[in-house]
Amino acid sequence: MKKIHCIILARGGSKGLPRKNLADFCGKPLLQWTIDQALAANNVSTVWVSSDNKEIIDLSSSLGAKTILRPDEFSNDISTSESAWLHAINYIDQNVSEDINFVLAPQCTSPIRESKDFDEAIKKYFDEKLDSLFSGSLATDFNLWRYNTNKELFSHTYDYTRRGRRQEKPEQIVENGSFYIFKTELLKKENNRLGGKIGVHIMEFWKSFQIDELDDLEFCENLMKNYLG
Repeated sequence: MKKIHCIILARGGSKGLPRKNLADFCGKPLLQWTIDQALAANNVSTVWVSSDNKEIIDLSSSLGAKTILRPDEFSNDISTSESAWLHAINYIDQNVSEDINFVLAPQCTSPIRESKDFDEAIKKYFDEKLDSLFSGSLATDFNLWRYNTNKELFSHTYDYTRRGRRQEKPEQIVENGSFYIFKTELLKKENNRLGGKIGVHIMEFWKSFQIDELDDLEFCENLMKNYLG
């Protein structure tokens, strides 16, 4: 089994929840859950944390991760994750004598997962010869509406005139944002985490919630304690 580098992006700032990545979550800083999960995964070779914040850098180092100090230009509110991943990959290419051809990119705002999610997804990625992979959850009754250009509502994911039974509806997959896997050459060429032959690692739906606000933190703590506590 090939091994893979893990790159965790963790900014110091956050609009919705100040110091979010350092917030206490079930007795640990939120960021620590993702670092611990990545370090415990059998198929991850090296865990990196990219941050603009010294406290996050120091915490990550103390937990066993390697760190990359991210410049402000890749850490502001309009910076993309792709730009931060590219900066990290270039840093590793230039400073470390290790090839980095594949990246596991978990989001530390999605702590409700297990290290086996990483291992299972990495195995699938290589077994199926994928170029990229996202984590997702199944949704059999996900009825989305949206507004058209005339500000009129229309059903976006189903025909409301033929609602039918829930059991008869096709399964849909929700991209839950917990983590991604991609080739570095794909990211460099397309500036996108997804492309080429795309796969999905299906997770339980309760693992699909992210933390952006204080209410999210409290809600996800209850899920974590109930399912993985």
